Amino acid sequence: MSTYLIQNALIINEGKKFAGSVLVKDQLIEEIYTSAPEKIDPSWKVIDAGGKLLIPGVIDDQVHFRDPGMPHKGDLYTESRAAVAGGTTSFMDMPNVKPQTVTQELLTERYKLGAEKSLANYSFYMGATNDNLEEILKTDPKSVCGIKIFMGSSTGNMLVDDIDTLSQIFEKAPLLIATHCEDTPTIEKNQAEYVEKYGEDIPMEYHGVIRSAEACYKSSSKAVELAKKYNTRLHILHLSTGMEMDLFDNLIPSKDKRITTEVCVHHLWFDDQDYLTKKSRIRWNPAVKTKADQDKLWEALLDDRLDVIATDHAPHTEEEKDGNYLNSAGGGPLVQHSLVAMLEQARRGKISLEKVIEKMCHTPAEIFQVEKRGFIRKGYYADLVLVKEEDWTANKENTLYKCGWTPFDGEKFQYMIDKTFVNGHLVYDNGKFDESMKGMRLSFDR
Repeated sequence: MSTYLIQNALIINEGKKFAGSVLVKDQLIEEIYTSAPEKIDPSWKVIDAGGKLLIPGVIDDQVHFRDPGMPHKGDLYTESRAAVAGGTTSFMDMPNVKPQTVTQELLTERYKLGAEKSLANYSFYMGATNDNLEEILKTDPKSVCGIKIFMGSSTGNMLVDDIDTLSQIFEKAPLLIATHCEDTPTIEKNQAEYVEKYGEDIPMEYHGVIRSAEACYKSSSKAVELAKKYNTRLHILHLSTGMEMDLFDNLIPSKDKRITTEVCVHHLWFDDQDYLTKKSRIRWNPAVKTKADQDKLWEALLDDRLDVIATDHAPHTEEEKDGNYLNSAGGGPLVQHSLVAMLEQARRGKISLEKVIEKMCHTPAEIFQVEKRGFIRKGYYADLVLVKEEDWTANKENTLYKCGWTPFDGEKFQYMIDKTFVNGHLVYDNGKFDESMKGMRLSFDR
């Protein structure tokens, strides 16, 4: 592998911003300089950052890359390619694929796919059902990111709604549990009322009323109750309501919490007024809700009740998204745009650059106990992103997702990803890819 010296960068790391240089050698960060290196070896490849931002690679703890079983939407190659182009160097992929990842054998098969296809570092969740506790208990905490429970979902047989089963999983799980929390009976009741009123032509702006704040709170409060009862290591995904924020605290650092939380980029960027123009393109589950809910999410993010910013990247084709309300698929592609969107929020004064890096890079590494990633530290893997200031507009033509569209279509950004290193390999360089090396399987210090 080449040895790189990235010099004259503005490094943002561990709450600090400073001018410096980073030496990358043999997959790892060899040295960090706060002044010019005394000697530059002629064999080094020197990259003059010219004051660009140098940050750790983003760790996205929730994606749906659709592999195996749904190649028309996306796969581990196409979506990891979009990820590294967007500054995401590691991801944790969900189990609701085809076949669903609910046995150790199927989990092993997914890791084989990751090794063959992924340009980014990868991990895969073990999925829970009402009847696979024995398989869950075999999961290795050192080599698997977590166990995923859909506590309210219409994802095939992956809805875990049996309280005895839930209790056993929360009591006996050998590693972190990540939950999707929405109460299905509440949602079904709400939807029936709107079908009676509108038939199949329910206006999209009622999505957040049907998949309501109450439905979210009922499920997430149950998860918190179970976790406290059994001292479970719980991570609640894609929180979307102000009501839920009262369930969490900031009394200790995120890395020491037993119950941690995630908010997604789309819930911080869009609110229910955007349904009028974006329509089904911003239909997610849980739903984008009111401006008041969004304000509460921002408040909780900034005071550390919310621990992580992620994407829930979930591509669908345009045809799958653009049906009427009852037929439109929930989810959308985000990994190429998540970092630049949050950096744009920093430029607008909503959040500091240091806080963006904390929530997208440092804290995911800490709370999942990812080994040697998430920080710019000597001896850590060289997962690094160089970001330049340049005006550009997101559109179909510059979107890399296999589904070919982005909910950020037409949005203007003032930051652009210039270069992305994965394990010391320059995989993305100003629009060009070097796909000669694949990413690595994440390991966990548990």
